[in-house]
Amino acid sequence: MREQVEQALSKIRPALQRDGGDVELIEVTEDGTVKVKLSGACHGCPMAALTLKQGIERALKKEVPSVKEVVAVN
Repeated sequence: MREQVEQALSKIRPALQRDGGDVELIEVTEDGTVKVKLSGACHGCPMAALTLKQGIERALKKEVPSVKEVVAVN
């Protein structure tokens, strides 16, 4: 599943990078939780939570149905 998540993130990453941010995959747990680290302009941005849930999580769930949740780690 990690490889599928990496592939899905590679589709999302260009949009984040256009705004000066990025996302790094930290871990994919057996229960379907994906842990990511937001960096660049995304780290500390007031809209980061919205980007995480409505952007990254939504896209990952669409591409990889076994993803249950996406959480940010520091």
